[in-house]
Amino acid sequence: MTELKNLDLSQDANACRVVKDETVSVEFAAAEGELMSLEGPNRYVRGDALITGSTGDRWVVSRARFDAKYVPADAAVAHGEAGAYRNRPAVVLAKQMHEAFTLARSANGGDVLRGVAGDWVMQYAPGDYGVVQAARFAKVYRLAD
Repeated sequence: MTELKNLDLSQDANACRVVKDETVSVEFAAAEGELMSLEGPNRYVRGDALITGSTGDRWVVSRARFDAKYVPADAAVAHGEAGAYRNRPAVVLAKQMHEAFTLARSANGGDVLRGVAGDWVMQYAPGDYGVVQAARFAKVYRLAD
């Protein structure tokens, strides 16, 4: 299994620019805890967003990052209330992996995510990473213009 470190997809010729288009279901954590995603543990603190994607996958987004990246899907939900949200379209870097791998969610360490051959490494910003299974990637991401 390959351990990915100091990853910078902006310098990788095999990476592509993609945009996510998805409505998700969101709850906000009432206390600290841990959610087990398909790719590994996601620790969270009170107020963080606990997200269920359109494909049933679950993950955590810190509250500050959530507020910048998601908007209510309809006017009946006030920002910060549980309900349906859409991601703001943003270009991110992605690379499909051809072997099993591990990757820390942050350049500063944190939760270690795992992927298998065919999964995608996502770089949302310098030092900010994720892993998306191939089937989910095909459903919610498209190449950026």
